[in-house]
Amino acid sequence: MNDTVRLTEEQAELFATWFHSLADPTRMRILNLLASGEHEMNVGDIVAALGLKQSTTSHHLKVLHDVGFVLRRREGTQTYHSVNRSCLERFPTAADMVMGRFRARSEAVSPGWLAG
Repeated sequence: MNDTVRLTEEQAELFATWFHSLADPTRMRILNLLASGEHEMNVGDIVAALGLKQSTTSHHLKVLHDVGFVLRRREGTQTYHSVNRSCLERFPTAADMVMGRFRARSEAVSPGWLAG
C-alpha cells in the first residue's frame, strides 16, 4: 500500500510560490543573510552586507515577504526584516512532500497544513 501523502491543489499552489520565490540567487542570498543573523535588518543593512542596490533589495524583500519567508516590522520610518522561522521550518517537509518522500505514517511530525 502506498502511504505517500498526495498534494492537494492548495498545497501545490503554496509550494510553487515558495520554490518560485527561491529561484533567484539574490533572494537566496538575502534569505540566507536574514536566517543566519540574530537580529532584524533594515534595507540599508542588507544593502551594505550584500553590496546590492536599494531598489533591488526592496523588490526581493517584497517577494520573500509575499510568500511568507520574511516578516516585516515598522518602527517610525524604518522597516525591519527578519526570517519567518515557522515558514522555513516547514520548507524541508514541503520539498519532501513534492518529491514523494513524506510518508503519512512516518515518525516525523506532520506539518500544520496536513489534516489528521
